[in-house]
Amino acid sequence: MPNPTVVGFSGNFTRPSKTRGFVEQAVRDIAARNNLSASTFDIEDVGPSLGSAKWARDLDLQARDILDRVVDADVLVVGSPTYKGSYTGLFKHFFDLLDPASLRGKPVLLLATGGGERHALIVEHQLRPLFGFFEALALPTAVYATDKDFADGVLVSEAIRKRLAQAVDEAGYALSRRDAGRRIAAGKPKHPVWRCDCLRSP
Repeated sequence: MPNPTVVGFSGNFTRPSKTRGFVEQAVRDIAARNNLSASTFDIEDVGPSLGSAKWARDLDLQARDILDRVVDADVLVVGSPTYKGSYTGLFKHFFDLLDPASLRGKPVLLLATGGGERHALIVEHQLRPLFGFFEALALPTAVYATDKDFADGVLVSEAIRKRLAQAVDEAGYALSRRDAGRRIAAGKPKHPVWRCDCLRSP
């Protein structure tokens, strides 16, 4: 079996980016806690084919590889800077290219950043409904951080760190439950086929 993975996807399209750093930190924490391989991507990594793509098949090879990694991840961490009260347009467009069933049951940690507290509900009013549409398992704890929670692009707020640690714990729990369910399903004996010979002619 392939090594389980945690994949981060950030909606930033400039670098350096607080949002990408935030996503990367969550990815690293989940990977270390659960012995997963880890990778993080952003809009810049996806490249120029995203903007003109109407379907996933329109993406170039690099962009398609990132989309496949997101779909195949065992746990997903997503985050976006806040623009006009919502996630970035290219972040949404990336997920618009996914099959509606492709994230079903997948644990997803929701993160967002913004200039101030007034955007804090983006994680509940924008990100959670989006991944609810995909029937993903959005973790109960979503995390929003403002500019003042970072110093030189690094998360320094103790309150936000504690909330992120809570979300990381939830990701581990979701993974363990998912793995247990798979083991149970794999171990179930197949039901024997019942045959009735009572009406067979002698």
